[in-house]
Amino acid sequence: MAFHIPVMIEQVVTNLITRKTGIYVDCTVGGGGHSQNILETIYPEGILVGLDQDIEALEFARERLKPYQDRVVLVKSNFADLAIVLQNLGFSKVTGVFFDLGISSHQVDTPQRGFSFNKDNFLDMRMDLSKKLHAHYIVNHYSEKQLTEIFSKYGEERFSRSLARLIALERKKNPIETTNQLAELIINFYAKHKKGKWRIHPATKIFQAIRIEVNGELSSLEEALWKAVNILEVRGRIGVISYHSLEDRTVKNIFREWEKKEIINQYGYGLKKLFKKPIYPSEEEIKQNPRARSARLRLAEKIGTKEVSEK
Repeated sequence: MAFHIPVMIEQVVTNLITRKTGIYVDCTVGGGGHSQNILETIYPEGILVGLDQDIEALEFARERLKPYQDRVVLVKSNFADLAIVLQNLGFSKVTGVFFDLGISSHQVDTPQRGFSFNKDNFLDMRMDLSKKLHAHYIVNHYSEKQLTEIFSKYGEERFSRSLARLIALERKKNPIETTNQLAELIINFYAKHKKGKWRIHPATKIFQAIRIEVNGELSSLEEALWKAVNILEVRGRIGVISYHSLEDRTVKNIFREWEKKEIINQYGYGLKKLFKKPIYPSEEEIKQNPRARSARLRLAEKIGTKEVSEK
């Protein structure tokens, strides 16, 4: 079993960790790459709480993080439930919160998970395998209107309406069962409407949209970010790596909201960005790990009303 190579490790660790005795939360522990590097820095004084909704990822991370097991707590959970998890563990405040969003290489590269159009398998796309909603249900049972909406909103697909109609017509003949069936349908549609080579695979946006809908990714992210700010201690930090514009826009907008003076005055605390613009991986890192090319890291620090008045 192999998980994706963690992105921008040095930038994450350097900017997230403010003290080695702190409590840090990796909300997307995955294969444990970022968690391991955080633990290498804070061990044995600090504590790391790792969350992931993918049981396969947690099992892999548990083995990887065994050398630090006395300072690690791993929990199967969606990060939207961050506050409940921490409350159950007895932590009222934490020093740092980190999110590495999107889909892991393990999920993409495991055919039976049904995330990739490059590997033919049942349309699944669940990050949490215990959840009932999967891609097959969406493709075969969502109304044409619902498909149009998610293709437009989550995929920013210019042919949302036409592709939704095409899928609705096709599934009347036979159910669309596999990733290849769906991908071929989209490829054939694009072949009739566009000339020349495609910059990205024609199915990319539709698969992204369905995956986001299956996992409730953007709504969970928004909820988790608000909760993360609440449970951070003042001077604590939050870092988020995103991989596409919808994720990054959500992060940017919520950070911006927490920077407003009226919000800070209302809650007694808010955020201050550590950098004006997101951090991107180096060209060298992208050469070594091509999947890092779309990554961007945003970081902010929690501040109180005192810090605002001192500006």
